[in-house]
Amino acid sequence: MTLWFVFALMTVAAIFAVLWPLSRRGRADTGGSEVVVYRDQLAEIDRDMASGIIGAAEADAARIEISRRLLAAADASGREEPVQGSLNLRRSAAIVALVGLPVIASGFYLALGSPRLGDFPLAERSRVADANQPLANLVAQVEAHLEKNPTDGRGWTVLAPVLSRLGRYDDAVRAYRNAINYAGDSADRRADLGEAMMGTAGGVVTAEAKAEFERAVALNGDDAKGNYFLGLAAEQDGRKADAAALWQKMLSKGPPDAPWRPLVQAALVRVGGTVPAGVGAPALPDGAMAAAKDMSEADRGTMIQGMVDRLATRLKTNGDDVEGWLRLVRAYLVMGERDKAMSALADARQAVANDADRLRQLNDGLKNLGLDG
Repeated sequence: MTLWFVFALMTVAAIFAVLWPLSRRGRADTGGSEVVVYRDQLAEIDRDMASGIIGAAEADAARIEISRRLLAAADASGREEPVQGSLNLRRSAAIVALVGLPVIASGFYLALGSPRLGDFPLAERSRVADANQPLANLVAQVEAHLEKNPTDGRGWTVLAPVLSRLGRYDDAVRAYRNAINYAGDSADRRADLGEAMMGTAGGVVTAEAKAEFERAVALNGDDAKGNYFLGLAAEQDGRKADAAALWQKMLSKGPPDAPWRPLVQAALVRVGGTVPAGVGAPALPDGAMAAAKDMSEADRGTMIQGMVDRLATRLKTNGDDVEGWLRLVRAYLVMGERDKAMSALADARQAVANDADRLRQLNDGLKNLGLDG
């Protein structure tokens, strides 16, 4: 309130400084003052002539001149009578400016610029996403839009994976179902729906989720997510051989640079399977790849083993390299040396135990390998 009072006072002062000169009468009665002076001068001439100071001829000449000025002043005084009307007009304009302008300005400010103005409802905000907003606000904005436009398949497609990442699996299941209904069926959407159903069940592949993975594979036999989780369903049912066979098929057919390959390799080792020849070796640097091109399988295995051993030795002296630890654990898993992988995992946690960020990064990477983070 103090700030408002100061601004109001400054505004009033500025308006008065501009309008005050307009409210003054000016020289409206100047003509009347000159008439009085000239009449006094005529009386003074009569006194001077009576006392003999001036002659009759000089007195007549002076009377004529003063009379002429007196008539001119009287005529000017008569013409200045309308000044009062002009003054009233100026005063009216000053009052309008003094009262009207602040009222109009205050009306615009209160409607558009008040710092105490409440926020607009989310449903009435612009549909253009602002990257600086918190994720929860953006989700609420999309949800409000979908409440008014429930058949917007693109909106459901955008919202569903975000809800899954936020852990809102029940809402994600509903969003994926709506995306399928309004944006069309696809293997990706079916697999994502099954994964969201697993989230609601705490990671268990339920019968309902399995049915969605089967639909995904029916639409696309090479769908990686659908095939992986069908293998996981077999593992959870105790059919490890079936899980291993499915995952081995994925590794044999999948591209060598597929991002899901380390996860499937680790899962295959977990159920006691063997990685197909030629597809399970840890990735080699470009130079090593060229050198290993013409090697026999045994020589290539020896070279890879040497690289893994050197990586393990380096990590003993530089334990802060989280990516290095993850590569080492993955290499041991792919090579079928699970005991060494578990030992490297324990060493990695001990090395970064005092760094919360690195420990969190390590645990996230282990989860991607199918290990308990």
